[in-house]
Amino acid sequence: MSFNYLLIKDHFTREITYINYKKENGFKFNPKNKEGNITVNEMVVLKPTFVEKVLRRKIKSKLELYLEYIIRLLESDDDDITGLRSALNDLTRYRDIVRFQYSKYLDERYLELLLQKIDILERELKAQIINYRDIFMEKEENEKSR
Repeated sequence: MSFNYLLIKDHFTREITYINYKKENGFKFNPKNKEGNITVNEMVVLKPTFVEKVLRRKIKSKLELYLEYIIRLLESDDDDITGLRSALNDLTRYRDIVRFQYSKYLDERYLELLLQKIDILERELKAQIINYRDIFMEKEENEKSR
């Protein structure tokens, strides 16, 4: 059985009240359950400024993870191109999520800047894929000529 509640905090009395809530216009996400007796499976944030803050934090951490992952791939000595291709596919999928799902909640200027950052990462991955492909073809030619 699922219940939907709207939590309201009174700043003067510091009381939190809740009412049963049916409308679901807002950003849905799964919060991290840290402690307490109440398990929260899904939250819907209605206030636009809070939605933007939550999304900016989520996007920032996700971009940092992608950047660290890409740096590790580029610094590794493996000639395996599949890791770069999967990173490129993941980044493309994430760009589509940002463009189509998060765009209605984010400021247009921030969204444009974010998409530019993602494009820079994609271009670097594509350049590395081409570089590895050229190195691989060069090795094959050297082996055939022997």
